[in-house]
Amino acid sequence: MNYRKLGKTNFNISEISLGTWQVGGKWGSAFDNKTADELLNTAIDNGVNFIDTADVYENGLSETAVGRVVRSRSERIYVATKCGRHINPHVSEGYQPKVLQKYIEDSLKRLGVEVLDLIQLHCPPTDVFYRPEIFELFDRLKEQGKILNLGVSVEKVEEALKAIEYSNVTTVQIIFNLFRQRPSQLFFSEARKKDIGIIARVPLASGLLTGKFDAKTTFEPQDHRNFNRNGDAFDKGETFSGIDYELGLKTVEELKALFPDATNLAPYALQWILSFEDISCIIPGASKENHVLSNLSVYNLPKLSSEKIEDMNKIYNEYIKPSVHQLW
Repeated sequence: MNYRKLGKTNFNISEISLGTWQVGGKWGSAFDNKTADELLNTAIDNGVNFIDTADVYENGLSETAVGRVVRSRSERIYVATKCGRHINPHVSEGYQPKVLQKYIEDSLKRLGVEVLDLIQLHCPPTDVFYRPEIFELFDRLKEQGKILNLGVSVEKVEEALKAIEYSNVTTVQIIFNLFRQRPSQLFFSEARKKDIGIIARVPLASGLLTGKFDAKTTFEPQDHRNFNRNGDAFDKGETFSGIDYELGLKTVEELKALFPDATNLAPYALQWILSFEDISCIIPGASKENHVLSNLSVYNLPKLSSEKIEDMNKIYNEYIKPSVHQLW
């Protein structure tokens, strides 16, 4: 495992970390604590020391599992959680300091900790980024000893750029992968100036970049890859990075031609992200123990050559960029 600094938090974290949206099992299945514990322990056993969760993941069960496992370990494990998505309807007016403070206190209880290493606003509506009183709340929470750092998770580059105008924002979690390249332009350079930690989420484009899906692949009714392809439930960009599924499959076939001996494209897709020094860490999800090991197999491969990276980017420019680049 290699480690990188998470911006001005000064946390030294695993560059391949873990997202826990589906840590208790695959989409649509009941939360399995045994699966969650095995998966989390496997990650930590292999050097992962940064785990991202949220209060809405499995309605708090993900936080509970993460807290249980982290408390059982002797290593220093950094835990990031998120708040705000319980607000319904999910509109700016619902974001109030008292509401958010209650969510944070609930997360502290579920995680079983006295202070949160990193609390992140969870993809709030764009208008929230223009409300200083929301960001000021976290200064008070830090003074009270309830949080160490504030971050944001965003849908759009514009939201990320606005968020880092607030001096207490230390990290930005943003969708960044081979099929979502826009953040590497203006945002990365601005974040670098302010020592902002960048957490790359949805790094495999909801699994598309594993190369294991085809036209016959089916997804459970409760799986967002089934019901949210057009953004019917939440932002379309969260599902397959906003790419038309059939176009995504076609593009992946082009990538497979670059790696003819590969049975799993995930390590190459993760290597592509790690080629950007501005990235602090990647948080691929996992619903099985072997998914964790697949993500970590990036270290079993030779480093991508600049020529190979250029070929990967050419595929993006030809197939993906025209339809999605400016949307997020």
